[in-house]
Amino acid sequence: MPSIFTRIINREIPGHIVAEDDHHIAFLDINPLVPGHTLVVPKLEVDYLFDLEDGAFCKLQLFSKKVADALEQAMPCLRIGVSVIGLEVPHCHIHLIPINSMDDMNFSRPKLNPTQDELTVIANRIRQILDPRS
Repeated sequence: MPSIFTRIINREIPGHIVAEDDHHIAFLDINPLVPGHTLVVPKLEVDYLFDLEDGAFCKLQLFSKKVADALEQAMPCLRIGVSVIGLEVPHCHIHLIPINSMDDMNFSRPKLNPTQDELTVIANRIRQILDPRS
């Protein structure tokens, strides 16, 4: 059965996609820790990050860096925190989280529940930085 991320990649369910290329996709977490919390996912459905082939692993990191740079410009923060947990969805993914304190990356605290309109505004802001022509 395809993961929820594969279903977003295949456009079977909606996602607030901020970046995409032939091998990767980045979209907003619908229950973020903080506004702008973004997931970066390889399109190849691999459960564990460290099971990726070396080249695919490196390309995922470079794609994440590009997204993180735009995210940092789009969302006021001190820096972008990075987390790989990998237990919640069986499809490897990287969390990019705008942070101002260590507590902003505390996964045990309650998640936010933004509206679709709020997510759309944030996604548009990030996309505009990644591609000003959009």
